[in-house]
Amino acid sequence: MRKPPIHKSFENAFNGLWLMIKSERNFQLELLAFAVNVFLIFYLKLSSVDTILILIVSFGIFAAEIFNTAIEKICDIIQPDFDKRIGFIKDIAAGAVILMAILSVIVGVLVYWKYIFI
Repeated sequence: MRKPPIHKSFENAFNGLWLMIKSERNFQLELLAFAVNVFLIFYLKLSSVDTILILIVSFGIFAAEIFNTAIEKICDIIQPDFDKRIGFIKDIAAGAVILMAILSVIVGVLVYWKYIFI
């Protein structure tokens, strides 16, 4: 199979992001949290290093959520009926998102603390 032209690859990728935005509630909430972070970055005038830390964990959350959704959709295609093995796979994929969310909260507290309370 031939590789599609580069512009088609980008089009497919952006279509995937749009599908996530339209259909996944958690992704929408994460976008809202990201918007709050972007506001805080400018309002509190975060340093470059602190801004990069916030952006890394924010985009890490987005990536984890996308992978989790992809895994869940594949599992639903493979086994539409309840199967505890599929449940296990979905749970550990969701666990990865929770780990990234915990990291993002820790980074957020460490970064924003010095701008708000000091």
